[in-house]
Amino acid sequence: MIIIRLQRVGRKNAQHFRVVLAEKTTSPRGKAIETLGFVNPHTKERSFNKDRIIYWISKGAGLSDTVSNFLVTEKIIDAPKIAKHKKTKKEVKK
Repeated sequence: MIIIRLQRVGRKNAQHFRVVLAEKTTSPRGKAIETLGFVNPHTKERSFNKDRIIYWISKGAGLSDTVSNFLVTEKIIDAPKIAKHKKTKKEVKK
């Protein structure tokens, strides 16, 4: 399955992320099919290639939870935000 997700780039303590289209089973640091934008968490700068993202979603590409929330915030897709919570110690033990 093809998925749109974040790929970490940059130096230690100065990371930023590329929004990439990649096979779900490949390593997050592996080769991407296409770069669709970037996110810089330090400067809060975000840039997305809206046309290509909509194209790949129409072809059946999935979205990671974080990328989905970014696209909802930027009003590229119309969907509710996905709540992300850390698992409790009890949930981890099960």
